[in-house]
Amino acid sequence: MVHAESSTFAAGITKAQAYAQVLEQAAALMDGQRNWVFNLSNVASLLYHAYHSLSAPSNAVNWCGFYVLDHSVSARDQLILGPFQGHVACQTIKFGRGVCGTAAATKTTQLVPDVEQFPGHIACDGASKSEIVVPILKDEHCVAIIDVDCAEVEGFDEEDKKYLEEVAKLLAGGCDF
Repeated sequence: MVHAESSTFAAGITKAQAYAQVLEQAAALMDGQRNWVFNLSNVASLLYHAYHSLSAPSNAVNWCGFYVLDHSVSARDQLILGPFQGHVACQTIKFGRGVCGTAAATKTTQLVPDVEQFPGHIACDGASKSEIVVPILKDEHCVAIIDVDCAEVEGFDEEDKKYLEEVAKLLAGGCDF
């Protein structure tokens, strides 16, 4: 059984090493467990602690979590707040609105170096300066998104995109949404 030490990251590791640990620990925690609430909760914690173990700008991540497809609306064009780490957040986001809604509608990762430059950005936390949102796709449909905010401009790069897309694939294959 994997325990709380899963979210302990050694000092001085690289971003690639931190993401490798996130992926390894997430797979271990998800072994035999397909419930999306459990799995997204643990992955939110793993990611949050990973970022805070790294140097700037990664350690300035101020929100890390998930929005999931809202099955209570017939149009299936809305996300609802899922498990996260950070300050309280927006509860619902329509597809096409803000960075999260754009990622869900387009089914593509949104890497936003400066949220002030993103048309229609939804500011849940005024401290957020950059954001990355990765859709979790199952059978070509967006079932959830990974959302990570940073209190610094240009907080994310192509390396974050690459690894978060791997996390999204792991979750898509390991969760019953």
